Amino acid sequence: MTLCRPRRFLILIGLILFGVGLAFSISTRLLAQAAPPLSVKVGFLRQEHSRNTISILDIPAPDDGFAGAKLAAIDDNTTGRFLNQTYSVEDVALAPGQDPVAALQTLVSHGVTLVLADLSAADLLKLADAEHGKDVLIFNTTAPDDSLRQQDCRRNIIHVAPSRSMLTDGLAQYLIWKQWPRWFLVKGSHPSDELLAKAYEHSARKFGAKIVAEKTYVDTGGGRRSDTGMVQTQKLMPLTTQNAPAYDILVAADEHQVFANYLPYRTWDPRPVAGSSGLVPTSWDASMDQWGAQQLQNSFMEHSHRLMNARDNNAWVAMRMIGDAVTHTNSNDPKIIHDYLLSPHFAIAAYKGQRLTVRPWDQQLRQPILLTDGRTVVSASPQPGFLHQTSVLDTLGVDKPETKCKFK
Repeated sequence: MTLCRPRRFLILIGLILFGVGLAFSISTRLLAQAAPPLSVKVGFLRQEHSRNTISILDIPAPDDGFAGAKLAAIDDNTTGRFLNQTYSVEDVALAPGQDPVAALQTLVSHGVTLVLADLSAADLLKLADAEHGKDVLIFNTTAPDDSLRQQDCRRNIIHVAPSRSMLTDGLAQYLIWKQWPRWFLVKGSHPSDELLAKAYEHSARKFGAKIVAEKTYVDTGGGRRSDTGMVQTQKLMPLTTQNAPAYDILVAADEHQVFANYLPYRTWDPRPVAGSSGLVPTSWDASMDQWGAQQLQNSFMEHSHRLMNARDNNAWVAMRMIGDAVTHTNSNDPKIIHDYLLSPHFAIAAYKGQRLTVRPWDQQLRQPILLTDGRTVVSASPQPGFLHQTSVLDTLGVDKPETKCKFK
């Protein structure tokens, strides 16, 4: 029987595609066999985050943060097997009071020279100074302190987590875009709350908002959930927020989760809440599903059986940065990886609408800031109309002309 021309054509196309696929499979196997084996060992140093949260939904999971690094290692190994590269990540959860420097030195003795750090600013500086001049590169996945990117910057720290000023600038841009320039700032009594409040004050000046009133909510101690019932909170929050001048939105600066989550729907005046509750600026949210992010969310849920939070995502991004650098340089040398990440050749896709790069003047990862209400992503900054001569992402946080960073 003679085959009709369309059918013969389809068979021919099928044979060509099969041949191309076979050739690609053989070539990648030959490439993997030809390349010398390269082992990339990464450590994950993390502190215990408080379980004393207002909402039980915010209690950290046992693998908080590390789950993101573990998933990224799987992704890195998917690419690595074609290049004869293997990736592993060792989890080190510090006990309260445990010396992070000693833990790092143990990792280094295991051959680890790349470290993801979910630590406070003070502990990060201890690590950086202890390893100054040595072959160890640290990725900051949590600490938002602007001082780490400014007067206390260190050459051996890459900042994956956004700074406080990036977060506050991201929210400020949206509030200005919404034409809500009058803010009532309520801050907590902890030192980090004061730093966050200062960042909001700077963002207000930067983008033309005005803080019409400011109040401090004093933390008197006790349990977040056990000491406060709904009836008591319902009476307390209106009294806390009364007698303020006319304002458009209440901005809460409460990094310790003492009071901010009690504010929505309980303020004296019927006004929206933003900052540490209500509309929250963040690097990632479990509701993020744009720009292909659903693929990452599904993969994380499949492997970790829970939703991905900002700490998980920061660790995932850091591990993927390492994978990208190793793939392009074919090296696990921290200095080579560091130089590549700061070069114009580096850019990473992270499901946030644009490719992310590293600012060479403070080693901060450029990235959009998501604004979420806890159920959906309301917006992402930079907002339309906020322009920059080189990158609109540099409208968020400290720009090059303002930097105080002089690397040590």
